[in-house]
Amino acid sequence: MNPANGKSRMQAEVRSWLARLLAFGLLVFSLAGWTADKPQTVPDLTVHEWGTFTAIAGKDGRAAEWSPLGLPRFPPPTDLPPFVEHIDGVNFKLGLRGTIRMETPVLYFYSRRDVTVSVMVSFLKGLITEWYPRTDRVQPGGVARNTSLSQLSADGSITWNHVTVSPNPAGEFPRDGQPNRYYAARETASSPLRVPTSTGEQQEKFLFYRGVSASPLPLSAKLTSDGKLVVKSLSGDEIPNAILFERRGERVGYRLTGALNEETTVDPPVLTGSADSLYGDLEEILVGQGLYRDEAHAMVETWKDSWFEEGSRLVYIVPRGFIDGVLPLTIDPAPGQIVRVFVGRLEIVTPATARAVSTAIAHSDEETLMKYGRFLEPILQTMKQEH
Repeated sequence: MNPANGKSRMQAEVRSWLARLLAFGLLVFSLAGWTADKPQTVPDLTVHEWGTFTAIAGKDGRAAEWSPLGLPRFPPPTDLPPFVEHIDGVNFKLGLRGTIRMETPVLYFYSRRDVTVSVMVSFLKGLITEWYPRTDRVQPGGVARNTSLSQLSADGSITWNHVTVSPNPAGEFPRDGQPNRYYAARETASSPLRVPTSTGEQQEKFLFYRGVSASPLPLSAKLTSDGKLVVKSLSGDEIPNAILFERRGERVGYRLTGALNEETTVDPPVLTGSADSLYGDLEEILVGQGLYRDEAHAMVETWKDSWFEEGSRLVYIVPRGFIDGVLPLTIDPAPGQIVRVFVGRLEIVTPATARAVSTAIAHSDEETLMKYGRFLEPILQTMKQEH
């Protein structure tokens, strides 16, 4: 082989390799420029969220499996306007079995200028059952065939791809002309939202969704033989605050616990309290967790008739780590701040509750049974285990 020819080929290969390297570098530089043009965060965008995790304690103090959406005999009252959308198959929903009913999370957005974001929420071992405005995607689609949420093959999720936060929109929010707890959540200073749909643009003050799950709770609450409640943190996280509440007719009592670590014993409340003072205490707790004052008030106004109805329950602040683990939230581009405050509601089957239900059954007192409604099945199951 001619040495000159070999040297020439080597030089050609080097030039070719350098050309490819240069082209690759230009591509990387171009992509970097494109990425830089796309905002990754919007520092002046703020997102606040509140919601409720409802469950009932079994005999061992942990969240019992139940039908969170009610039984056919005692379905929960319709508490959503007709424009709210829901998972296919209402009768199917009444058969779902899990541990948690996730009630009315709402996502508020605050911005001084228009900004469009995508929002996705996943639910560990759960399904998203209701929402508004119309979503781009709810997974799993259609009606699941297995009503046991613990057997779900994949976590549920909901996605809105084009949510425009618009401080000064034209138009009105939908109403159906009937009083409804849903509307209380609008009484905040949050920026209105616009969401395009196939039937036209929808507007609301928040993104709304609900769901059910078979996830465990971050705590357990078990009664002792002398009527005290032993509360344990199961996740290792501090429970920021809690209220042990009881109502028997017009008599009300509650006990504030403060932060709970590992294991705490709480004495039963004395039924000489006032629900009005409790509303104020709870609002202060919610503000202390990061909600704006009007958001905290809207949350209490939305749920006060449900949280403080007949029976006994532990109302507690859900640890942020648990929320992010069970209900991961992704917003793109990312806001400068995200605050998530969830209230846990854990029903406690006390001897007083068991006696009330037993007496109502013996006398066919459906009015009293309706007070316990969707919790009747797990209450009866706990009573059966006791006796």
